Amino acid sequence: MARMSGAKALIEALKREKVKVIFGIPGGAILPVYDALYADSDIKHILMRHEQCAAHAADGYARASGQIGVCMSTSGPGATNLVTGIANAYMDSSPIVAITGQVPRPLIGKDAFQETDIIGITTPITKCNFQIRSAAEIPKTVKMAFYIASTGRRGPVLIDLPRDVQTEEAEIYFDDKIEFRGYKPVYDPHPLQIERAVELLIQAEKPVIVAGGGVIASNACQELVALAELLLAPVATTLMGKGVIPENHPLSVGMLGMHGTVAANYLVQDADVLLAVGMRFSDRSTGNIKTFCPNGKIIHIDIDSAEIGKNIKPHVPIAADAKRSLQAIYSRLTEKFNRRERSAWLSRVQEFKKMHEDLIKADNGDGVKPPALMAEMRKILPNNAIIATEVGQNQMWAALYLRTYKPRTFISSGGLGTMGFGFPAALGAKVACPDAPVVDVAGDGSFLMTEQDLATSIAWNIPVIVVILNNSVLGMVAQWQRLFYGRRYSAVELKGIPDFVKLAEAYGAEGVRAQSIEEFRSALKKALNSDVTTVIDVPISPEENVFPMVPPGQDLKNLMLS
Repeated sequence: MARMSGAKALIEALKREKVKVIFGIPGGAILPVYDALYADSDIKHILMRHEQCAAHAADGYARASGQIGVCMSTSGPGATNLVTGIANAYMDSSPIVAITGQVPRPLIGKDAFQETDIIGITTPITKCNFQIRSAAEIPKTVKMAFYIASTGRRGPVLIDLPRDVQTEEAEIYFDDKIEFRGYKPVYDPHPLQIERAVELLIQAEKPVIVAGGGVIASNACQELVALAELLLAPVATTLMGKGVIPENHPLSVGMLGMHGTVAANYLVQDADVLLAVGMRFSDRSTGNIKTFCPNGKIIHIDIDSAEIGKNIKPHVPIAADAKRSLQAIYSRLTEKFNRRERSAWLSRVQEFKKMHEDLIKADNGDGVKPPALMAEMRKILPNNAIIATEVGQNQMWAALYLRTYKPRTFISSGGLGTMGFGFPAALGAKVACPDAPVVDVAGDGSFLMTEQDLATSIAWNIPVIVVILNNSVLGMVAQWQRLFYGRRYSAVELKGIPDFVKLAEAYGAEGVRAQSIEEFRSALKKALNSDVTTVIDVPISPEENVFPMVPPGQDLKNLMLS
């Protein structure tokens, strides 16, 4: 026990949680904390240029490292600017802790300057949030926040800290024990449900595994690949699950869903047993729910019991940790299962995979073609390179055609679909993994939403590479207008503004324009050896579409291939 201010107690509590970096922007209501941070060399603070980017950077840090990302802002507009980033982390189950300043306790609820009810605003988009009412509460609250964010289904937690609590002095007690009534995640699967799952898998003739982000969160990728190899079952992934299995593995069939691969969509629809692990059957993954996997028995493993049966009712529900569940299934299968010959099923896997690969070669028109660009990027980048994406066509081209070989090396906004996410997330990932190349695959529309944090990348020496697929339109919106709205292009034209090469140079970054695959190859190789951020502007046709695509409301086999 020691006497100290609330601000100093917060910094000490964060250090005890092994926090090494905070992404944030100061303001009046959080200044005592920043003053305490000034005197402490153990925690690095990275000054962002927008609070939304601070939250995204913490998110990218968390996804790349597997640790908790931390962001901080002042009250009022600083806190509300975090909201999009917090919601993004919530939808994708990413563990971050957001700390916000608040007006002094006597002014709460009185519409004071820069006051917002950030607790009320963020209640639907956090696992839990806290408003600290005394300095003595700080250590326990911080410990609970980190525990909640990192356990069970991971997600964001917010701590709101009134300014007078930060300056208040009290006897502060730091306790390593944690007690939180009503929150006890279940990790071990029920043995009976494991037996039921094993029986279905033994009987399966056409098994398919669908893996989501929960497999990565549980560090269960090795177990999943081992099970797939035992069963000779193809593995499809959700967008969040990309990287669960190396995408050059014979059993990897790519992403499932609206922009899923031919193999993933067709095989899931034909499966007689579907093992879904750490995924939530979102609308982008299932297409028409009524016709999803029509003849298959579904086993659903998820740490969050609320997800089981929410969208698709499984035949065998397993509310438990992915790693422990897969270990239990594998152990029982090795005792009871005789590997069977699946040449016909595996032949279909290879047939469908070839159809997808042929799409890269099919379009030989003028200009740079995004699928070919993604394939070229993969040839140049090392296997440990981290790919972040913006949202839209660029995201789907990367998901479909840029192979991922390791978990935590593909970072994208899934559930919320947040334009502007990729660049600040790339900065966070680079801070977490400074020895790995980090590339943000961007569209011009998305990159413009957070490009101001080029200043952060230069000021803090965080060198990343931004590849802009520049079609001068809001690409995915334009694609929908082209395909489903009779080419009536409403409010999507960006008119080629700005010049991204000059924009990059204005911030002190390197800018280059690549108008062919050869120029891109040269630019990317040079960027990999650069010690500053490089923006590579790649003009593409505004008429480019992302295929395959399932039209809205259709089932997964109704793929548009061109």
